[in-house]
Amino acid sequence: MPYVRPDVANLLAMMAANPGPSFTEMTPAEGRAMYQGMGQMLELPRGEISSADLTLPGGIKARLYTPPSLEDGTVVAYYHGGGWVIGDLETHDPLCAEIARTLGRRVLAVDYRLAPEARFPAAAEDCIAATRWLAGSPAEVGSAVTGIIPAGDSAGGHMAALVTRELHGHLPVPIVAQWLIYPVTDMTAAEGSMVEMGDGYVLTKATMDWFIDAYMNGATDKYLHPWASPLHAETLDGLPPTMLLTCGLDPLRDQGRAYAGRLIEHGVRTIFREASGQIHGCFTMRQGIPSAQDDLAGCIADLKLLLA
Repeated sequence: MPYVRPDVANLLAMMAANPGPSFTEMTPAEGRAMYQGMGQMLELPRGEISSADLTLPGGIKARLYTPPSLEDGTVVAYYHGGGWVIGDLETHDPLCAEIARTLGRRVLAVDYRLAPEARFPAAAEDCIAATRWLAGSPAEVGSAVTGIIPAGDSAGGHMAALVTRELHGHLPVPIVAQWLIYPVTDMTAAEGSMVEMGDGYVLTKATMDWFIDAYMNGATDKYLHPWASPLHAETLDGLPPTMLLTCGLDPLRDQGRAYAGRLIEHGVRTIFREASGQIHGCFTMRQGIPSAQDDLAGCIADLKLLLA
């Protein structure tokens, strides 16, 4: 049996005692409502921070978080998780606020279009467009942007990986680092942790397959496109320093490990962390899983090392 942290075991036992429908049995709208409800029960309160809702060119919604004091002009471009289907600015509001406060940098959370209403590559196009906008130091940000950190969890980690590869070296300011939190990197993954951890740990293989089908619309011929599976990109040479976190009980664990390995092979300065005994999605369940707060703090400390 794999190691399970006590607080994770308590949460899994609670969920097992009160089973609900799977995302695969719901409409996207029902899935979004359930995800919102889970966050309200399991996530910490947002806390105090200055924030402003924005509408970017093209109608992309975003939220800018500004901490009381800024370390520098670097801004985190944050892309939320939720399988390209069920996340939004509200599900990740407490997490983005905590990142801004603890890191001491502004955070721009991007509300990209969701599937199945908007299929591949709509989410990628929105995240790329929002990051290009941010790099131009728009007046709405409040002061000059000197660098960008693409970051995100799960499907948002997938966005951060492809945005970094697409835009690194092609913006008016540098991408100084990327932060990938239990990211999707391989849409063809069907072995290893995808099976071993594919049931009983909140995110299941069946749900992951449902998310991928909603976003990709069954276009299996596009699964190896670098915007779909960053792990299979021809090269990762020259990418900026990377902080990458995986969770020990996550179906996506092995593809996160593999992406960290490829980055290292290609000479990218990489800090890799694996949260042993932890489940996918823990950074938006920090009230239900208190140890996730320590995992988040550790990632931010490592990210500060990369930035230094």
